[in-house]
Amino acid sequence: MSEKNPIKIVVLDRGFVYVGRVKVDGAFVTITEAKNIRRWGTTRGLGELVNGPTKDTKLDPVGTVEAPLRALITLISVEEEKWTPILES
Repeated sequence: MSEKNPIKIVVLDRGFVYVGRVKVDGAFVTITEAKNIRRWGTTRGLGELVNGPTKDTKLDPVGTVEAPLRALITLISVEEEKWTPILES
């Protein structure tokens, strides 16, 4: 059985922010089990979500997202045990 891809927060250009299982391959970044982070719900910025969503975070399921690497701004590693149940729901 292969390991699942790591969970990361993905910031893309034009203001798109997702959380999901990330794989970078060739010229694309693929995010599976992806959720769009519509509202951060934080008081100290996006990095606060490393420890999981806050009570005010708004997430929208989107399935799989494929974006060209040129659109990738940053990848943020998260505490996977906090995000796994959220992505699987």
